[in-house]
Amino acid sequence: MIEEGAKAPSFKLESDSGETLSLSSFTGQWLVLYFYPKDNTPGCTRQAQAFSESMGKLKKAGAQVVGVSKDSVKSHCGFRDKYSLKFPLLSDPNLLAHNAFGAYGEKTMYGKKVMGTIRSTFIIDPKGKIAKVFSRVKVDGHADAVLSALKLLQSG
Repeated sequence: MIEEGAKAPSFKLESDSGETLSLSSFTGQWLVLYFYPKDNTPGCTRQAQAFSESMGKLKKAGAQVVGVSKDSVKSHCGFRDKYSLKFPLLSDPNLLAHNAFGAYGEKTMYGKKVMGTIRSTFIIDPKGKIAKVFSRVKVDGHADAVLSALKLLQSG
């Protein structure tokens, strides 16, 4: 997993809007970049809905939110529309961004070791540095924790 203080790895991925977004698309802004396992699953849905509900406060704090999974753009479009999500979802089918951020690897699921997406969130500062890392995220209360951390980071 990438460390706080490191330069954020660059990425260039297709979004649910059909445009390609990269790290440089967010230069000069705070970015909440979160990796999640799969569209339309209970935990991932709750997490996306919580970020969507917090968008007003996050935007007021000068931050953009972007979700990343290995799901297809088509899947992302259905997920976005079904839950009226208010932020871009990026498709990373080859796990390039996942691997660059350390958000893919061995994890335990139902008592078994498996390879998969490690639910992770990164707050990236306006200069492209990793300001905060949330690893192995628990969904409930996470959007609020991210907003609190963002405000703390911005207060110096």
